[in-house]
Amino acid sequence: MTPTLVPNTVATGRRQWIALSVLCLATLLVSLDLFVMLLAIPAVTEALGATGSQQLWILDVYGFMVAGLMITMGTLGDRLGRRRLLLIAAAVFGVASVVAAYSVNPGMLIGARAVLGIAGAAIAPCTLSLISTLFPDERQRATALGVWGGCFTVGAIVGPIVGGVLLNHFWWGSAFLIGVPAMVVLLAVGPVLLPEYRNEKAGRIDVPSVVLSLLAILPAIHGLKHLAAHGADLQSVGALVVGAAFGWIFVRRQLRLADPLVDVRLFTRRTFSVTLGSMTAYSMLSGGVMVFVAQYFQLVKGMSPLQAGLALVPGMVTSTIGFQLAPRLAQRIRPGVLIPAGVAFTVSGMIVVSLTTSTTVLVIAFAVECFGPGALVILGTNLVIGSVPPEKAGSAGALTQTGNEFGYSLGIAVLGSVVTAVYRSRTGGNSLVETITQGATGDVLAQAREAFTSGLHLAAGITALALGLMAILLAVTLRALPALSRR
Repeated sequence: MTPTLVPNTVATGRRQWIALSVLCLATLLVSLDLFVMLLAIPAVTEALGATGSQQLWILDVYGFMVAGLMITMGTLGDRLGRRRLLLIAAAVFGVASVVAAYSVNPGMLIGARAVLGIAGAAIAPCTLSLISTLFPDERQRATALGVWGGCFTVGAIVGPIVGGVLLNHFWWGSAFLIGVPAMVVLLAVGPVLLPEYRNEKAGRIDVPSVVLSLLAILPAIHGLKHLAAHGADLQSVGALVVGAAFGWIFVRRQLRLADPLVDVRLFTRRTFSVTLGSMTAYSMLSGGVMVFVAQYFQLVKGMSPLQAGLALVPGMVTSTIGFQLAPRLAQRIRPGVLIPAGVAFTVSGMIVVSLTTSTTVLVIAFAVECFGPGALVILGTNLVIGSVPPEKAGSAGALTQTGNEFGYSLGIAVLGSVVTAVYRSRTGGNSLVETITQGATGDVLAQAREAFTSGLHLAAGITALALGLMAILLAVTLRALPALSRR
């Protein structure tokens, strides 16, 4: 298969970095839009009269579509053209944002959010694969990925602040319009600054494979979310079994196809599989703990949502710093040393989280643990994308992002089960939220908060142990890889 790089569109020098800034602007505002949505849901519920089930769909349908279609979109970008698909997705995202902002009922909003998810599924893999095209030099690509990755944490910092301002001064629909200006800019300058890249000799997308991927991913994500919320009942276990069964059929089909939707043989490469698996595991473990730390601030320490968000800001800041430092350090330090060292920061922070009840110490520990993943995420993404042929960069980028989606959902489900099990063993109740809403006070409330704290400590301790073992595996697997400046 011969990839085609459309002539006269490759940016060089300064234009590369200007093009990156355009890609990052879209990424930043999409990230910011996600965090604003969490703040907007109470106002949406009040304005549209959404039921509890509809609220869940408003929040979750975007993630379902992103997770279910990202692999397909990454592969489609390799075939159709990465710039073309990105611009189409930007246009759809902008229009769907406007529709969401002016929705008149919950059904209309759920439908708009689903379309936003379809567009969002294309933006991340197309952006990643275009970065690999703009920056063929491995060192520059690592730096570019650091900037790109930092956009997500910047969105996490700015999102609650911007959301609070918008929701205090405008109507709830304004929260959905944040990403529209970025998409307009992308549509205006993208055709000029961004290179096109496509594999013209690639075969058609195998539609049965697309369907099978959806039938594998969507039930699995649903099962994990239901497991986190309701425990291991028939619905959650059944959904996971269905997802696993269709996943097995999907893999079998990919092995038989001459031009598969996903080249599953890539997983036979140890560097590829260990790096991608570690990134997924990190999303699972650290993401789950972050959710429960945020709950701890509110449910145990009595903080408001805004105060809890501000308590997480130092962690987002150190995460952004880590993303920027990782590419620079990678020019002098081998991945087999740098990546495990970064994970060690997270392990140390998790150990402190597993022991402390002090708000100040917890904020500092969370900031320390967030500093660590920069090397794993940036160099890991660089290794995954760099380990495949250029024509497969879109599908490789999609795999990293799909792994993040799975990891986050799995982390909430698994670590949530740990926290819940500890809570039930200490109190006999289902959750601290339920205990508080039932009006518990005095010793009962104190015991409930202590039980939740014990669950958080155990989850953080398990995470520290698992990440420590992962750091050892990464050190062994990546030990032969040289620093970026020596490749």
